[in-house]
Amino acid sequence: MNIIENLTNLDYIVIIGYLIVLLGIGFWASKKSDQNGGDLFLGGRELKWHNIGLSMWGTNVGPSMLIATTSLAYSTGLVGGNFSWLAFPILLLLSRVFIPRYLQAQIHTTPEYLSFRFNETTRDIVAVYALVSILILWLGGTLYAGGIIISQMLGWPLWVSVTVLMVIAMSFTIAGGLTAVVYTDTFQMILLIISSLFLLILGIDAVGGVQVLWESTPNHYWQLLLPASDEVYPWYALLLGYPVIGIWFWCTDQTIVQRALGAKSIQSAQKGILLTAGLKILDTFIFVVPGIVCFLLFPTLENPDEAFLRLSMGVLPAGLFGLTISVILAALISTVDSGLNSLSTVFTLDIYKKKINPGISKSKERRVGQWVTLFGGFLAIILSVLLDNVNKDLFGLLQSIIGYLAPPMSAVFLIGALWSKATSKAANITLIVGFVLCLCVAVADLGAFPYQGFFPPYMLMSFYLFAFLAILMIVISLWTNNETEKSKFSPLTKVYEQLQLSPTYLWGGWLIISIIMISLYVFFN
Repeated sequence: MNIIENLTNLDYIVIIGYLIVLLGIGFWASKKSDQNGGDLFLGGRELKWHNIGLSMWGTNVGPSMLIATTSLAYSTGLVGGNFSWLAFPILLLLSRVFIPRYLQAQIHTTPEYLSFRFNETTRDIVAVYALVSILILWLGGTLYAGGIIISQMLGWPLWVSVTVLMVIAMSFTIAGGLTAVVYTDTFQMILLIISSLFLLILGIDAVGGVQVLWESTPNHYWQLLLPASDEVYPWYALLLGYPVIGIWFWCTDQTIVQRALGAKSIQSAQKGILLTAGLKILDTFIFVVPGIVCFLLFPTLENPDEAFLRLSMGVLPAGLFGLTISVILAALISTVDSGLNSLSTVFTLDIYKKKINPGISKSKERRVGQWVTLFGGFLAIILSVLLDNVNKDLFGLLQSIIGYLAPPMSAVFLIGALWSKATSKAANITLIVGFVLCLCVAVADLGAFPYQGFFPPYMLMSFYLFAFLAILMIVISLWTNNETEKSKFSPLTKVYEQLQLSPTYLWGGWLIISIIMISLYVFFN
């Protein structure tokens, strides 16, 4: 697919204009960061709810959402929508349980919360894990996927594509930290919503309208939950496995949670999360349905991964096609700059400040964070080029890796937040055993094991691992429980009292989203 031949002068003007505006917003936000005392990591805790909501959603909307979700819809239909719509109860858990605990503890990072709830050893284990996962998943993997897309569109070598993307992302992340990331994300996600709606509307119009789209598509394409006989996404694997992945991703991962930690108030954080939950409803319509539209318009694609770009080339006029290319750049840069900022935050605060230089000044802390961002960007470029030698579908591979990274973190954070008897020794043993066990299973399942098909679908396997580790943590906690450990735990009612927050705050908004989600699942099943 030669994209560059389809770009008109108007498309180039739109793309260049997007980059100029993006950099302008980034450097304006960098000055705003200086006004907030130079807080590179949490934006001076002055982030507003709409910035939080759009930035959290934007960090989630990476290349895998734009390309792989459309590809999955082209091949199988609406089932990919579960990865967006099942996020709703997890975001509710983040809003009502985790964020009040995080903000009560006044933490900067999620590993820091574990030192507050358990001990420093727990924090150290999770900090190292967080650095590795951010570097591999958020930076190396995203940058490689983005480099492949840009290479296909513009004909550039991979190393040139990933370097250009990283330079753009680093340019304002180094200077402005989380403030710059959040403000640029807000601009980019508004752009993404507008462009994606145009693609959806013009695509449906090209098919012949909503009724033709509905009647011309095979019936099983409109099923959200597939039968138990499906080899990859049986309904029970989705319903059991997604919450494990979702708790790790939405409730404990530094890259996502950091936006809410920078909120100007607990109310702003919870409003922002509610906005993210509302935007996740939109995901399926603007990312999944276009894949089904492409299946009707271009049913003979050799590679389903081309569905998003092929549909864009087929239905969008000049200018709007350039806007779509800008949206792909937006999704890539949003995910990469978020990963860079989180890498810098975890290393500087959880490792350098805690272990190497506890008395570090604010100005030097900022400089260390900037150098870590620069070094992390350089490592991500090298890693993304090395990943070019991996002879696998990267999008599917990264989803599987996430499924195997999640169980130990989800078990420790969830039980620690809900159960007063959970102990430090139990948390540490669960994390160590969990990381080793999940690594071994991941290596076996992803190709090294001689008997392919031995393991169940990766989402179901993720649930089994979570269940085992949760039981392990509960048993060890009961064995090692003492009053000193129990005193570290505050009931949620007390947390809400200390934050002066009503337990019923925003329940109306969550009720509306609940009704919408239940109605959608009933309709599409």
